[in-house]
Amino acid sequence: MATDTIKKVCVVGAGMSGLAAARELRHEGLAVTVMEQRSDVGGQWLYDPRTDADDPLGAAVPVKVHGSMYASVRLISARECMGFSDFQFVPRPGAAGRDARRFPGRREVYCYLKDFCAAFGLADAVRLNTRILHVAVAPPGEEARGGEVRWMVRSVHVEPDGSEDGVAAEEVFDAVVVANGHYSQPRLPKIQGMEEWSRRQLHSHSYRVPDPYHDEVVVIVGCGDSGLDIALDLSGVAKEVHLSAKSVEAATATPAVSRMLANHAGMRLHPQIDRLCEDGQVVFADGSCVVADTVIYCTGYRYSFPFLDTAGAVAVDAGGGRVGPLYEHTFPPALAPSLSFVGVPMRVFAPWFFEAQARWVALVLAGKAALPPEAEMMRAVEEYYRARELAGVPAHLAHAIPVVDRRDLGVRVQALGPAADGGLEGGAVHE
Repeated sequence: MATDTIKKVCVVGAGMSGLAAARELRHEGLAVTVMEQRSDVGGQWLYDPRTDADDPLGAAVPVKVHGSMYASVRLISARECMGFSDFQFVPRPGAAGRDARRFPGRREVYCYLKDFCAAFGLADAVRLNTRILHVAVAPPGEEARGGEVRWMVRSVHVEPDGSEDGVAAEEVFDAVVVANGHYSQPRLPKIQGMEEWSRRQLHSHSYRVPDPYHDEVVVIVGCGDSGLDIALDLSGVAKEVHLSAKSVEAATATPAVSRMLANHAGMRLHPQIDRLCEDGQVVFADGSCVVADTVIYCTGYRYSFPFLDTAGAVAVDAGGGRVGPLYEHTFPPALAPSLSFVGVPMRVFAPWFFEAQARWVALVLAGKAALPPEAEMMRAVEEYYRARELAGVPAHLAHAIPVVDRRDLGVRVQALGPAADGGLEGGAVHE
């Protein structure tokens, strides 16, 4: 590692994981540039009332609107579990518009991240309204240092409506930290009749408020926390709300589902959907059916890095649930340490976990910590994959850190404490 020049590091995204990375990298004396396509920091916690109106299912890659947060989101984890180790998430009752509750709403998390950014002087490192178009290994040239891998980052300024403005700029960095989150690109199920069904279909990515569904019959696919949240949100305005679960037995064993069904006469629970019919019927696996106005898919999100070109060294699997190979969910062995990921793991304590990841990345890039040889990292990744496969862990839980209860596979994950992911899973809602 060159010691005579400060390393330049590009961080992709200014959400919770990106800000954690920026703080730790700066602490180690590295030159940090955070590129954020939106008009402020905060990631998903920066509420965006817009939706992909022309693509409510979020089938396009990448989606046009990054935000997936709906207006009623409130933490399911206490604020004590949602703070950085040296910057606790304490109530600020004297500040205008702040939420002092122990389980506050989404805006309070956004305000906390703004406070964090200000407290550690990170604002000058963040380039807002900047969309990264392409990240790839820089060609050999005068800027190369002793054979080390460097990265060419191409970006463009974007307008508040998301349209690109101006000519793309290219810069070379010594390292790139990918921290763009994983709650933007919807994961959609394959259900017979989806393409022919002419009534409204959307993914929870495109849900914001209940008003448009007044007096409708709504079917919600998925009984995770997003599905339950949206079902409750709709219960006051919709004519009927029908929940579709992978396992009715497992869903009814969940206290939250049992309470909802008992307290809301217009809410029903069904097994998986068998097919959607052109006349508006939704037919479930047990043969029952309802005529619905809207189907909302609360089926989770895919990992997506459309800007990242690693010539196959890092890839997202076909199901969108595993990024690999990543050593300890952070470093791709073939490109470490110049490329790293912060924020890929799910069902973790956040931002504590992201902070620990970021600190590790910063120490390695600063030359204060060393990684194992590439072959050893690859061997560790392969052993991890084999262990998960033998344990029967589904592919979409490849980056779920807590212990999986085999009796509940495909239904829920046993967390090692309060869930807090800081995105749309754990810290607010589960998919």
